[in-house]
Amino acid sequence: MMSIKDNLNAFLRGGFFLMALVAIGSCQKEEPKPFIPASTEDKFIRAADLSAWPKINAAGLQFYTADSMPGNFLDILQNQGLNTVRLRLWVKPEDQHHSFAQVDSFAQVLKSRGLKVWLCLHLSDTWADPGHQAVPDIWTNLNFEQLKDSLYHYVYQVNQEIKPEILQIGNEINPGFLLPYGDRWASTDQYFSLLDTAIIAARNSYSEAKIMVHYAGIDESAQDFYRQIDGLDYDIIGLSYYPIWHGKSITALKNRFIALSQEFEQDLMIAETAYPFTLGWNDWTNNIMGQEDQLVPTFPASPAGQKRYMLELREILETNPKGLGFGYWGGELVAWKGPQGQNASPFENQALFNFNNVALPVQEVFNP
Repeated sequence: MMSIKDNLNAFLRGGFFLMALVAIGSCQKEEPKPFIPASTEDKFIRAADLSAWPKINAAGLQFYTADSMPGNFLDILQNQGLNTVRLRLWVKPEDQHHSFAQVDSFAQVLKSRGLKVWLCLHLSDTWADPGHQAVPDIWTNLNFEQLKDSLYHYVYQVNQEIKPEILQIGNEINPGFLLPYGDRWASTDQYFSLLDTAIIAARNSYSEAKIMVHYAGIDESAQDFYRQIDGLDYDIIGLSYYPIWHGKSITALKNRFIALSQEFEQDLMIAETAYPFTLGWNDWTNNIMGQEDQLVPTFPASPAGQKRYMLELREILETNPKGLGFGYWGGELVAWKGPQGQNASPFENQALFNFNNVALPVQEVFNP
């Protein structure tokens, strides 16, 4: 009998869908730790998106603890209290990065360490965000019923194989997803049907996964978004909050979570956030944040300011009765191609390690 993984590979390769997953080597150079069951009392999610780590790990960089002792990248974060890792999955990327094979392999390494896995389905061949929600190439010529069937089987099989603690259906799906089929405004019924199909597939495959629906932003449009899908069977409201795009008011963020908690039954998370520890750079790739006017005025771009920013966001979730946790985005994105890298990290000044790959004080936000 074929295994779940064999079935998924056959589904993605064969017949009507014509897709091949690129085989890869090990995602980790180091041997994983023996499995240590997570504490049943440790329910607050203290996560980081480390999706690019397999690529960065291949560069052979040395990382250091806060007291400058050489250490293993994952050990350093886990010893600080990181208990969950978010991984993005693309349907058919150009290379092995963010492919099913790589994500599945990395997820097993994380599970062997006792870390929870938060699987983020972009449902695209590349980045999905409010400005990009392109349908995967293998699904572009399907009619709507065929697309629903393909989506169902894809979600069913990746969820059953990886068995994440959190399954995120789409990434920042403000305008919808799988466009143009699932346009939230132009094709509202189809959008709702596709989202419902993916949720049903998740429930039917690995029902222990908590299902997240993810929106970018904290203004009133976030409230409207979740009102529109109020009839769907999901577990977690996840918001992205970046001051450069979503405003510099921490009070507004707190008030949005209060309003969401009062109106909806789902748990609440900051699905994505990050903050700079400097406005400088460590390679020749343009950084996303590099100006004073992009900062929250009360939090300077310093190691202390980065830490205080994250501690304040954590407190917002911890003091909300429905607050489930947070995810730090891009914590691994150091300048791994070296100081001359022109197509490397636009995020090294917001990573969880400084320009010498030494753990920053912000990692204390993961402490239990």
